[in-house]
Order: sequence, then C-alpha cells, then structure tokens
Amino acid sequence: MLVGLVATAALTLSACGGGTSGTSGQTAAGPGAKAEQGGTLQVLANAAFSHLDPARGFDGGVNNFYRLIYRTLTTQGAAPGAEGTKIVPDLATDTGKPSDGGKTWTFTLKDGVFFETGAPITSADVKWGVERAWDPELGIGSPYAKQLIEAPASYQGPYKSGDLATISTPDAKTIVFHLKKPFADFGSVVAQNTFTPVPKGQGAGNQLDSKPISSGPYELADYKPGASLKLVRNDKWDKKTDNVRTANPDVFQWTFGLDPATIDERMLAGQGTDADAIAGTVQAATVARMQTPQLKQRTMTGINGCTTYMGLNTTKKPLDNVKVRQAINLAINKQTVRDADGGSALAEIGNTIQPPTITGRVDYDPYPSQDNKGDIDGARKLLTEAGLANGFTMTLDTRAQPKMQAMAVAIQQALEPLKVTVKINTIDTATYYEVIGTTSQQHDAAITGWCPDWPSGATFLPPLFDGRNITPKGNTNLSQLNDPGVNAKIDEISKLTDVNAANAAYGELDKQIMALAPVVPLLYEKVLMLVGSNIGGAYLHDGFSGGIDLVSVGLKDAGK
Repeated sequence: MLVGLVATAALTLSACGGGTSGTSGQTAAGPGAKAEQGGTLQVLANAAFSHLDPARGFDGGVNNFYRLIYRTLTTQGAAPGAEGTKIVPDLATDTGKPSDGGKTWTFTLKDGVFFETGAPITSADVKWGVERAWDPELGIGSPYAKQLIEAPASYQGPYKSGDLATISTPDAKTIVFHLKKPFADFGSVVAQNTFTPVPKGQGAGNQLDSKPISSGPYELADYKPGASLKLVRNDKWDKKTDNVRTANPDVFQWTFGLDPATIDERMLAGQGTDADAIAGTVQAATVARMQTPQLKQRTMTGINGCTTYMGLNTTKKPLDNVKVRQAINLAINKQTVRDADGGSALAEIGNTIQPPTITGRVDYDPYPSQDNKGDIDGARKLLTEAGLANGFTMTLDTRAQPKMQAMAVAIQQALEPLKVTVKINTIDTATYYEVIGTTSQQHDAAITGWCPDWPSGATFLPPLFDGRNITPKGNTNLSQLNDPGVNAKIDEISKLTDVNAANAAYGELDKQIMALAPVVPLLYEKVLMLVGSNIGGAYLHDGFSGGIDLVSVGLKDAGK
C-alpha cells in the first residue's frame, strides 16, 4: 500500500507494512504499560487523512485509522512483531474456505455484528461494499478486489452497473467470491479496506468521506476537514464478536494542520493534554534532544517495512529510454537523500525495490557507487549513448512537507552535473497520492513509497509493475511499466501454490525489474517517535508503517 500521508503527523513514518519494530520505553512505566478503559486520547497531526471512505483511502496512516471505525472479513492481528501481521478472522468466523482449486472462496459472518445504526451487517452489505471498488470515481484505494475477482470488463460498480454476479450471497451470513484464477492467500486479501461492509444502496458520491457508517468500536462524532476529527464509542459494537480491538479510550481526538516542529516541541514538553498524546516520527532536528532518561522512556523506535522510491514515468520522453532511467539510478547520491530525510537515525539507504523485511528478498545493488554517493561518470556515459549528452529537463512531484521537499532538492542537485534540470512540483499532502495516481496528471517522476499490505512478496511487485493493472485513477504502477517479460513472470509466480517458493521468485523478479530501471529505490525509513507520559498499551505495528497500533493504545491513567 502507499506510504502514509500523515508521515510527520500522526502514527506512521511514511508508510505501512511488514517491518520489524524494535521499541524503546517498553517498561512497566513506559508506553507499553497496561492501558485503562476510558479517557480522551489526543493525536497531533500535520496532515489530514486522505479519505474516510474505505474504497478511497490506501495509505499507512488511514489504514490504521480505519480499524477504529470499520471491520473487514479478516484483519491483521493486534500485537508487535510478526504476531501483528498474522491474518485473523474479523467479521468472518474464519479466514475463508477455498474450493475449485482456490478459485472460489467462501466466508461466513459472525452472529451479533451491527452497523452504528443498529442494523445487522449482512452478506449483502459486504458484497455492496466490495462492489464499490469498481466504481471509477470511488475505487481509487486498494486494487486487489478488482485484480483478483472475476468481473466483466464493462463493470463500473453497483451505482452504475448494478449487481456483480461473481460475488454471491446464498444467505444473509454467507458470501462467496469467484476469482479470475486461483489465489492461495485470498484470506489476506479480504482484510483490505475495500472489503468493508456498506449498507446496501448507500455510500454514493462523497457520503462516506463526510460521514462514515461505522462497523467498528468507534463512530464519527465531529469532523472539520483539515482541522480536527473526533471519534466516540459506537455502542452497537460488541466486544464479544471482536478478538482484535481493545478500544481503550472513550474518545480519540485528532488535531490536524499542526507544523511538524510545533508537534515536536509539544511532545518534548508533554504538558497538559499532551501527556495523553501520540504523534508521528520526529523531525531530524529533534533527534539530538531526545537523549535524557525521561525522554528515552517515552521514545518508541523501529524500522518500518516500506521502501521510499522515485518512480520514473516510462511513458514520458526521454524516460521511455531504459538507458536514461539507468543513468538516473546511477547518478543519485543516496547519502544526500538520506541526509535530507534526517540521517541514519531516520533511514537506511535503499538499493532494492523490496525492503529487507520481505520474505524471499534478495540483497543486491543493481546500480552501485562508492559510498552510495552516485556514479556520475557511469551515468554520463549512458546518457551519451542515449543521445542526451547535453542533458534534458524533467518535472519531479513531491509532497508539501519539508522533509520530502528536501529530498527532492537532493535529487535535483545530484542530477545537475549531468545537465539534467529537475523542476520540483509540490503537491498538497492530503491529495498527493490521488494526484500522482491519476495518469493524466502524472509528470516525469514522483517521490513516493510502498509497503506490503500483508507479509508477502505478492503485495509488493505486482501492484507496482504489472502493466495490465494501469488505471486512469488510483493507479499504483506510477512508472506505468508494461513490460511483457515482467507481466509473464508475475503470471508464472502467481500459479505457485507454495508461498515460500513464490516469495523467493519475487526476490529474483526484483532484479529483472531493476534492470529496466523504472524506479530509483531511495530509502528504508525508520520510526522514531515520542509519546505522552500517560500513554499505555502502545507498540509499533509492523502492518501500519511501524506506527502505533490504534486498536490497542490508550491511557495508563484514564482519570488523570
């Protein structure tokens, strides 16, 4: 999934996915201490959520948030480390029953599950929610439903096209999915946000972006887009049906639009209600101030499982020439990019597409340079062979955040010796992924990132590089690579029934893709955050950018 929009703000560093979270401060008195039920938990954030509609949002921060208000057929566990990325039943009684060689999957809903309205959640509501993923305006989030479930090419969701016959509901408790081809891990797919139930007939247009219909432990009480969001308990949620969500606070209160430096100052001081607050990864300038014993006890740190990279649009000249893309890969000074990100405390240098936490990943460097500072001579030779010895001009999209803009400048400076002029185009953070995921609005390159949606290589390379999945909106293949060899290898791997063998094959596919240089892997980022002194039940969840898992966090003293 896409890197989190609330990168310096709420609960993720810049992504979501299967990292290995090491935490500090996890003593009886630290943020890992037992949390009580009750109180108001504050979240200080720079950027607002991308979308409240589960068919639209697909980044680390909003995925973590969604688990407070939405439930899916399955979900990731609630625990640090590998236990947190295990897929467990949520609305369904189990993780699905395959038949027809894995092309058909059946799920049965639990008893006693309701929407916030008091209406029971039925299989028809789940079907309606999934069908919304095909709507050309709404379905810009998780792509897996559209990629895996059989559907007519002309199908455009329930509002425009009506019923999708390949999702059947024999009764109110049973839902059956008919897939295009066998998929051994479909029980993980139905944990995606697009499998959120929506009352049949509802959710058209912007309805759910302004007022979600909750199936989880909290419901929306107040929302001022770009400014604040308040969740209160949903009294129709029954803990007996939910083994994942602890739902400790009575209230979650988000404050958006705060300057990242201001957030850091407030978290360092920890005064008043900020003692009950969590925020995102600190700014680079704050790291040196976090060394006192008192602050170390409130510090949480670990590597996330995501790759920050620069996508190169292979449909744009001269980036349609593989030698040009290879030259850019060779020329980038990744040390200065990491310095712009905040240095070694906040990131490791990235060379492969898949991060170190992916099973089967191969550690190699396709475009090596001394100390990762760039090979300008090698890059110049490739540009000369491409007939571009005098350089060219390109536009680089980046988010309106200081760190991301600094990274863009580092890339701009790295390419200057090649006479490559990089024009930096800054896009509002809240709409960034929607803009760069709209093919008609894409420029030459964009700084972005990707995280596994569950711990499998299948959720990293196919979404980014399968050319048959390029879409006008919600496009995740930002390089717009449509290479027959890559597509064929993805098909070959998808037929493997041994998940370990498939992951090993994806490790080799990483090499095949990087020979085409559609992206420049830049960094594997880290989480480093301060929490308030009254925060308890906190751990870094490997499935949400290494961010704090919202379904378990709370206050140590709810009455304080």
